Amino acid sequence: MAQIRKMDCHLMVRSSADKFYDAFRNKAKLTPKMSDGFVADVKLLQGDWNSVGAVRLWTYDFEGKSQMVKEILEGVDDDNKTMVFKVVEGDVLNYYKSWRTVLNITAAREGSLVKWTMEFEKQNDDVPDPIKNADYLITLARNIDAYLLNA
Repeated sequence: MAQIRKMDCHLMVRSSADKFYDAFRNKAKLTPKMSDGFVADVKLLQGDWNSVGAVRLWTYDFEGKSQMVKEILEGVDDDNKTMVFKVVEGDVLNYYKSWRTVLNITAAREGSLVKWTMEFEKQNDDVPDPIKNADYLITLARNIDAYLLNA
């Protein structure tokens, strides 16, 4: 029987919630620049950049290897600054049968709280929990925050 697991990671950023959310919501095509090269490339394959159903192909460096993931923007809640991404192809699916990431940004006294929730099903019991994936998302958020603060 399939067992979907969840893992959260959180970090505080100095950018406002509105500005940080806007970077992901409306400026995804600028992610390679905003991430200081942490993301090598992103291409729009279907739909438009900001609409639910958009399909994007990401190329990025993970543990010293170039990797790729094709995702669908599955859901958006602008009022709650939440986006849902579902992976449909890519290297992460070599280890996980399914992968969904939920990004939520909440205003804080100084800056904002960024929460990533990874929902996944392992290919088998030998696959580790996605701690390195969480570290990747935290570094990505830090790089984008630094870019936004210096823009």
